[in-house]
Amino acid sequence: MLFLTEEDVKRLLPMKEAVRLMRTAFEALGAGDAINQPRRRLVLPTGSILHQMAASWRGYFGTKIYSTHVKHGAHFIFILYDAMTARPLAQFDANFLGQIRTGAASGLATDLLAVPDASTVGLIGSGFQAWTQLEAMIAVRPIRSVKVFSRSPEKRNSFAEGAKESFGIDVRAVNSAEEAVRDAEIILTVTYAKDPVFDAAWVRKGAHINAAGANAPNRREVPAEVFPRARCIAVDSAEQARIEGGDLLLARPAAEWSEWPLCELADLVSGKAKSAKSSGDLTIFKSLGLAVEDVAAAAYVYEQFQGELGWVKK
Repeated sequence: MLFLTEEDVKRLLPMKEAVRLMRTAFEALGAGDAINQPRRRLVLPTGSILHQMAASWRGYFGTKIYSTHVKHGAHFIFILYDAMTARPLAQFDANFLGQIRTGAASGLATDLLAVPDASTVGLIGSGFQAWTQLEAMIAVRPIRSVKVFSRSPEKRNSFAEGAKESFGIDVRAVNSAEEAVRDAEIILTVTYAKDPVFDAAWVRKGAHINAAGANAPNRREVPAEVFPRARCIAVDSAEQARIEGGDLLLARPAAEWSEWPLCELADLVSGKAKSAKSSGDLTIFKSLGLAVEDVAAAAYVYEQFQGELGWVKK
């Protein structure tokens, strides 16, 4: 069994390729050629939590296991298996794997739902996941200007300086969430917030929102008032959203979601749901993170690593 490091993943999984892989993963889900098992959690009295999720895709299946503690951080491991023989193929240090595929899923949703010429981004959050969320926007749209806000002036300033240098576009730290969100054609939220991080009144007509921070039923980043304005509300998995999609659950009980223009990414990719939008349509993607995304990304990295070693792909 191979062991792949964080640096291996970072080196072998470029963002544009990751977005393409997310498209293939959701195509497979829509066609019934992939299986996704929603995340399960073991919560301890100590505050530690064990999370587990699994999926199959093409000739592979795999599981991500990770532990978190609000005071002590998170630790991610992914194991990839051969679907035909059940043989373990590779173990990954999976922090970057999750970071890249989460950004790529938002990139896919943005490519399907944002206006083609969207060029301005309002980013709320400057932590671990924020970088690849922005990187994915740049991969799918002609982004020229970014405003970033987070609670820490030092972190948002550092993020803006680093992103401006790395991506070669105008990235500015701003002093409020309102300043970041107003007039932005694409809004990104990547926070640990429990309550909404922006006001619905700040969202311009025709914006696209990617909400990627919260994945618990009692946490949300998006205000409830935004959802009635949306022409399309996309989720990566309706099944998983009913378990942990706090942005949706706190806005409306799951039993009433049929009244919303709700669809899954697989429906948008397959054409079962309409993806093209006019400039005046507000669209939302609620990202929860699926194991099938991890399997597709990990399988690609595994095959690239095999190629470097001169091995024949399985």
